[in-house]
Amino acid sequence: MRLLILCAALCGPLKADEANKPSDVGTISQPGVVPLRPESGRYVEIEDGFMVPYQVQIPGTDQKIWMEPIPGGEFVMGSPDDESGRTAIEGPQTRWRTAPFWMSRCEITQGQFRPFMNLYSVFRSAEFRRFTALDSDDFRTRHETVDAVTAPTQLYEPDFHFEYGKQDDMPMVTVTQYAARQYSKWLSAVTQSSFRLPTESEWEYACRAGSSTRFHFGDDERQLADYAWFFDNAANEGPQVVGQKKANRWGLHDMHGNVAEWVHDHCAAYETSALVRDAQRDFVDVGRLDPKAVRGGSFSSPADACRSAARLPSDHDEWREYDPDLPKSPWWMASDIARSIGLRLVRPLQPLSRDDQAVFWGPGNRDTFVDVQDRISEGRGSIGRVSRELMLAIAARQARRKAEQEAKIRHAAEVRRRQQGR
Repeated sequence: MRLLILCAALCGPLKADEANKPSDVGTISQPGVVPLRPESGRYVEIEDGFMVPYQVQIPGTDQKIWMEPIPGGEFVMGSPDDESGRTAIEGPQTRWRTAPFWMSRCEITQGQFRPFMNLYSVFRSAEFRRFTALDSDDFRTRHETVDAVTAPTQLYEPDFHFEYGKQDDMPMVTVTQYAARQYSKWLSAVTQSSFRLPTESEWEYACRAGSSTRFHFGDDERQLADYAWFFDNAANEGPQVVGQKKANRWGLHDMHGNVAEWVHDHCAAYETSALVRDAQRDFVDVGRLDPKAVRGGSFSSPADACRSAARLPSDHDEWREYDPDLPKSPWWMASDIARSIGLRLVRPLQPLSRDDQAVFWGPGNRDTFVDVQDRISEGRGSIGRVSRELMLAIAARQARRKAEQEAKIRHAAEVRRRQQGR
């Protein structure tokens, strides 16, 4: 368990309006921070300016991720004994403090995840070796390189994983927590920023958005359909395009329902403490594969399981039961429940230290590390460096291939036209 108490600076009050318009984010060097108070839209006041909503552009693609500023503050985590639908692992309630951070407005989508999915062939291509080559032969050294990530082979049965839809704006599903960690490392490297999974306390704090009720909008689950895709309105339909339901007070969509979301922490009963704990430091990390915490409920969850305090413990053996390989994939899950599990990322106000990078981006446990090492040594995965330059090179190759294909089509059409004119 990681229990390091650290005093975190708190931000000023959050301001919001219904327009939720982004502010100019190019005025100073740090993305999502502006020096002057925005005239409209949401913002969070900090010492050096104002945190505002902004878009993360994935280099070489048309994909962007909206990030919403979350104010610093304190809250009570967990549910009271008399809350309807409560389970034992939601207590005892504890008080937490968090520094401000950004959180992705919606769950990470298939379009946003796909460039990472496609890295296996990129890492094995001689064309990109000048970008992806690693200096060391030692796997641990390579895995811990700050701009290196691992990539799985392509999905064996993509139609199973994405049965409910493959559109770019559908939530990404069936990824393991390790794959989510590596995705956050990849996104950090190609954007030169710091992304990671939220700690469990950060997730619940952002979900509640200042509330202490069953749901961020109140206690009445009859209103849940306005904010969530869950069993009553989506059990037979599967996950839905992100961002269609109402957002919470801090601009976050689908915190209740649609797909459940990985967080960083081990899922254990909360420890009683008289101290106010630090959301960025006092997370629970015991170095085991399971159970990790999954939050928010999904399209297949009843209303009770979508509450702000509800927790789902992971079970990788069960969630990968359809995977025929040994060792089972450290990147992909294969089961019915896995198709209801996705991810959402945060970006802390301060960049991750090297120690924090190892904690949030690493495998998290020895079993996963060994499985990744074995699969890569057998050619069932790959590892390499990533960068903005690599993403642009990939995009350039795709553009060349598209142009070549279009030229062939035009040539074939011209040949047919000439033949018909004879």
